[in-house]
Amino acid sequence: MPDPAALASVTVDPVAPDVVVLHVSGELDTTSSSELTEPLDLHVVEANRAVVVDLGGVKFLGSAGLEALVLGQQRASRAGVEFVVVADSRAALRPIEATGLDSVFTILSSVSEAVQRYSS
Repeated sequence: MPDPAALASVTVDPVAPDVVVLHVSGELDTTSSSELTEPLDLHVVEANRAVVVDLGGVKFLGSAGLEALVLGQQRASRAGVEFVVVADSRAALRPIEATGLDSVFTILSSVSEAVQRYSS
């Protein structure tokens, strides 16, 4: 159960035996980026084919949140895990695009699009 006092929270949704969606909500900044880092460390492992990070509920994405995503992407690359970011809101997309990370991440516009990608 997410801590109601936390700035950010992540819920884990296994959508297939080897695919997990991390639904992120709130503000990802210096004080809350560990809320994303910890689930990424747990789920970006060779046993998973893909990890989808859903930023649909993110209201603010600061540099520490971006760093958590980059570290997750790097870990996924080393483990042979596909790393997908779902972002369609300005709060999530703008910092990703402003930093050029849109050329690093696979970005989709919906969780259903991501899940469909791994349903076969």
